[in-house]
Amino acid sequence: MDEGTPAPADAPEIAQMSFEEALAALERIVQQLERGDVPLDQSISLYERGEALRAACQQRLDAAQARIERIVTAADGRAAATLPFDAES
Repeated sequence: MDEGTPAPADAPEIAQMSFEEALAALERIVQQLERGDVPLDQSISLYERGEALRAACQQRLDAAQARIERIVTAADGRAAATLPFDAES
C-alpha cells in the first residue's frame, strides 16, 4: 500500500497475511491517519481496513494466548506437556 492511499484492489487479503504483515500494515494506516493529510473518503476506507487488520491481529493473539495457557506444568513448575488449545480439559 502506498503512503496516503487506501488499500488497492490487489492488496493482500487480511486472512492471507502473517501476523507481522498485518501489524505492519496496521501501523502504516495509523501513521497515515495521524498525519491528517488524507482526504475524508480515503480516511474512512483506511479506518475500515485498519479495524479489520486490528481484529485479525487480536484474533491471532487470542489464539496464541489460548495455546500458551494450555501448557500443562509438572509439580515442579516445569512444562511437562502441551495440549492443543481446543482439546478437552
